[in-house]
Amino acid sequence: MNNIVKTTGLTKNIKGKQLVTNINLHIHKGEIYGLLGQNGAGKTTIMKMLTGITKPTSGEIELFGQRFTDRSKFILKRVGSIIEYPIFFEHLTAIENLKLHCEYLGYYDDKGIKQALDMVHLKGIEDKYVKEFSLGMKQRLGIARAIITKPELIILDEPTNGLDPIGIKDTRDLILMLNKEYGITFILSSHILKEMEQVVDRIGVIDNGKLLNEVTLEDIRKQRTDYIELLTTDVQKTLYLLENELHISNMKIIQGNRIRIYDLTHSQSDISKFLIIHEIGIEEIQKHTSSLEDYFYEQINRGGTIV
Repeated sequence: MNNIVKTTGLTKNIKGKQLVTNINLHIHKGEIYGLLGQNGAGKTTIMKMLTGITKPTSGEIELFGQRFTDRSKFILKRVGSIIEYPIFFEHLTAIENLKLHCEYLGYYDDKGIKQALDMVHLKGIEDKYVKEFSLGMKQRLGIARAIITKPELIILDEPTNGLDPIGIKDTRDLILMLNKEYGITFILSSHILKEMEQVVDRIGVIDNGKLLNEVTLEDIRKQRTDYIELLTTDVQKTLYLLENELHISNMKIIQGNRIRIYDLTHSQSDISKFLIIHEIGIEEIQKHTSSLEDYFYEQINRGGTIV
């Protein structure tokens, strides 16, 4: 499979502080790739290096099979991006901002500009000054700017930041449409794991500046398991009863006060009745299927595992 982005030993230090270390990414043409990590993990730093905003301390970047250097920055014409917050000329209108961007890229297509605004549901505000935009509207305009030339690769750092639930869904649908209909490759970062799960094909888990794992969503789904999660008034007594009376051994405590039961020999209803008979107060009991969020936190806690 062709790598549209490949990094080898990508490392960034600032004033003696290591922001990312030895990052080896492999992003395939035509996929939607998600960078997952907690705040400060290094996601934005990686994206800044991929878009030429900042230089790596060491390591290499390949874009479209070509080494990315100061002499090959022209290749960025094939890339659209939003890194952190989109910045515009506040005293200009939406149309004027987009036209300036297009002129910089040597792209002249008024219909393309209007189409991009339609796609992000900003139709009718073309002549409104950006200083009058809300945060959500600026985010939509930033996405319009990133997609306007239908680039081969689009890099979006927290693309749903500042958007309401409708805006989040619209953005998700737009990414899926552009990927399917135009074959555009996406690199996304987000802290909203449930949203990422509905969009990405593959993820890279970043923690403390290191890439723990790259894995497809399909492989994560294959290893998913059902479990019963239980919150009671007496965790230790509950554990004792489950293990010695119901002979359940495959369980663990999470978050200090929740019991997660992986042995489903006994149903949720049977466990509830059993605990009530033994005078254990049940504050919460629910059956779950493990999610991307579960996988992410397991990776962080274990320091990365191979799927």
